Amino acid sequence: MEIIKVNQDNIDAEHICCAISETKGDRSASLKKEWLRMRFDDGLVFQKLNVRGKVFVEYIPAEKAWCPIDAEGYLFINCFWVSGQYKGQGWADRLLECCLQDAGRMGAKGVAILSSHQKRPFLSDPKYLKYKGFRVADMAKPYFELLYKNLDEKDDGRPLFRECVKAARADSPGLVLYFTNQCPHAEKYALLVKKCAEERGWNLALMKIESVQEAQNAPTPFTTYSLFYNGSLITNEILSEKKFHLLLDELERK
Repeated sequence: MEIIKVNQDNIDAEHICCAISETKGDRSASLKKEWLRMRFDDGLVFQKLNVRGKVFVEYIPAEKAWCPIDAEGYLFINCFWVSGQYKGQGWADRLLECCLQDAGRMGAKGVAILSSHQKRPFLSDPKYLKYKGFRVADMAKPYFELLYKNLDEKDDGRPLFRECVKAARADSPGLVLYFTNQCPHAEKYALLVKKCAEERGWNLALMKIESVQEAQNAPTPFTTYSLFYNGSLITNEILSEKKFHLLLDELERK
């Protein structure tokens, strides 16, 4: 097994990130690949273990990150995932080292990544990252942390969240879901939960983020998928239909 880079030349042939097999009419993985193709010219790097599984790291110069941060000169890790049978074999360390080495070759100040004060779905594990030398650069409500690791300890500069996400508030009332195609699951489940909401008499507004400018001015650090209710962030977890129905049950009881 080896770590390989996915790029314009091999993306059609490579299995990427989440283990998705597309059924008829399901374009989940294709949408993710299209999103990646559009980012390669921005300097995005996708490195993965040469297996069919979730063993990969994806990063990009922070100036082009789909996250509302000010982190000039840093690389930003979009997604970092090792799961299943590949856990505990050192692959996370090797993938992270690939990113840090790239940052050094590029002359970057360091590496930044979105996390939280405790482990949450779809966010990188803060305990592991802090063990590897990452520190908290900034925080945004209700639980987001921007972690960073400097390559030059003499540089006191650190990345920061933009003001648009500090309060974790969306302007629109009711249920509002922000999402992108950065995750192959996001659009599929956004459409499914919208249908669930309509069947129960709820209106769910879908706000698909389709450019780096929109992403960098979004009301949430996790632009991949963030669900708001009456302006407050409810969750960044990509909800199944069952979990979404449970959420509506809870909202209806209030």
